[in-house]
Amino acid sequence: MTKQDSHLRDWQERQELAEQMLPIIGRLYRNRGVELRIYGRPLINSSTIELLKAHRYVKHVEGAALSIHDTFTVLKVLDGLNLAPVSLDLGELTTNYLKGRAGRVTVEDYLKSELAPVLGATPVSDHAPQDVVLYGFGRIGRLLARLLIERTGPAQKLRLRAIVVRRPREPDLKKRASLLRRDSIHGPFNGSITVDEEHNAIIANGNFIQLIYADAPDSIDYTRYGIDNALVVDNTGKWKDREGLGLHLKAKGAAKVLLTAPAKGDIKNIVYGVNHRSLEDSDTIVSAASCTTNAITPTLKVINDAFKVEYGHVETVHSYTNDQNLIDNYHKAERRGRSAALNMVITSTGAAKAVAKALPELEGRLTGNAIRVPTPNVSMAVLNLTLAQEVTRERVNAVMRDVTHSDLREQLDYSASTELASSDLIGSRHAGILDSEATIANGRHCVLYVWYDNEFGYSCQVLRVIQAMTGLDLPHLPARQTPTAEATAIR
Repeated sequence: MTKQDSHLRDWQERQELAEQMLPIIGRLYRNRGVELRIYGRPLINSSTIELLKAHRYVKHVEGAALSIHDTFTVLKVLDGLNLAPVSLDLGELTTNYLKGRAGRVTVEDYLKSELAPVLGATPVSDHAPQDVVLYGFGRIGRLLARLLIERTGPAQKLRLRAIVVRRPREPDLKKRASLLRRDSIHGPFNGSITVDEEHNAIIANGNFIQLIYADAPDSIDYTRYGIDNALVVDNTGKWKDREGLGLHLKAKGAAKVLLTAPAKGDIKNIVYGVNHRSLEDSDTIVSAASCTTNAITPTLKVINDAFKVEYGHVETVHSYTNDQNLIDNYHKAERRGRSAALNMVITSTGAAKAVAKALPELEGRLTGNAIRVPTPNVSMAVLNLTLAQEVTRERVNAVMRDVTHSDLREQLDYSASTELASSDLIGSRHAGILDSEATIANGRHCVLYVWYDNEFGYSCQVLRVIQAMTGLDLPHLPARQTPTAEATAIR
């Protein structure tokens, strides 16, 4: 067999295994609520090629790609276990078995031991379905709709029941459905969308979503539509304090409110992965902070835990948003009236100060500014930090790389590519992605470049906060700990 034939045959074999794995991954998710990942990369609704690429990504962490032959073996055993809803890292389970248990115990015995907390339990949670309402249907609202619809299944308890918008101009329903169906940045909706004009509703992948028209949050009676005890996600940004957001709680059928923007006053600003454990059942009004705060806070936590940040500056290079003008026109904010598509625009950001709400130990240690640039999505935060100890580029990158073994694995990703560009990160589900090839370190100073999909990555973080607020947060196995400088081995 020639080298060319050997490579092609190997590819075809791996592709065939991937094709066999996808139905099992889908079945575990739909029937039991088991979410599978490979080193933080979600496998739900992934394609054959995406599954193979996830196996290859492991090379950046472990030094060698993960064999799909090994993960397939583990997956088949998982399929036969009585699992409760859980988030499982198939890659870590496989690697841990091969490193420490292979040859000594069977795969089945290893998994039964490792997954004991979620074995033998009722496969579908006893938690009643949770109604969710999207108040506002802009960029974040529509992406949240996609994410909520994606999670529909017997074991998935979040239900998108309604979307609230202002009084329409006809034909509003069809236009809203079309915006959900097609997106110039994130591509077409993955599924089927129809409209029910008689009941003014959108039906997406079998989900009946009521479209409600209202001019004020407290004027709505959600119970009219069979909605009760709902979590209302405010995507408008119109109200940011407790008084304004409290209007939602005056609506019949609403129980809690989540703001997809930084909040004012004593409202908790939650960055999932950093301070979400501070949430209490009594928290009825919560903020998911901003996309930038979500991108930089996990990285700052890791670096501060490992090296202690004395002070720093955050410069955000941010894609333009709907708040800016397409061409020069009046805008109440300074500089934002200039054409977003033609200019780099210096503007302010409260993200640096907002970090302290999620990470109080950094209060007063950070400054920040922002530059809006002519790209429609994906942004970057440049963290210029002074640390309490001297570091090297390799040491900083090693700590950040090992985040894939930590409790922040969903929040932070790591890239070792020398060819990475912003469009490569469209659709990333992580809050931030470290560009390790751009890291600079000199004595006690380091500069980190953190990319983030300011639309989709942020929406994924919002969804995690929704799950935490509604008690539908899944346990994550195998358990991991946040890396420290001492525990990190430089490879």
